[in-house]
Amino acid sequence: QVQVVESGGGSVQAGGSLKLSCAASRSGYIGSCEMAWYRQAPGKESELVALLNSGGTATYSDSVKGRFTISRDNAKKTLSLQMNSLKTEDTAVYYCWASCGTRAGRGQGTQVTVSS
Repeated sequence: QVQVVESGGGSVQAGGSLKLSCAASRSGYIGSCEMAWYRQAPGKESELVALLNSGGTATYSDSVKGRFTISRDNAKKTLSLQMNSLKTEDTAVYYCWASCGTRAGRGQGTQVTVSS
């Protein structure tokens, strides 16, 4: 199993920014992993927010495209999500996920609350 731990959540007003980080505990190179950020708002299904494949290509949900940026630091074994122009509908628990070969894991989540 790949262990990941999220950090960086918090409360912000609409229009503001937050940066989430995810630290991966893995002995190997994380550049070969597929990594992503999911979110789940109360009463809603989990949503794939952004994904970074092993080739470094990023894809985003339509709801965050142009506002969020996913990136990875292979040396530090971290995944980040820069969130700009936040909206109240971005309020959710955000989860980091990583799949490395046959092993995968998801973190405990970090709360992001956007107020109007």
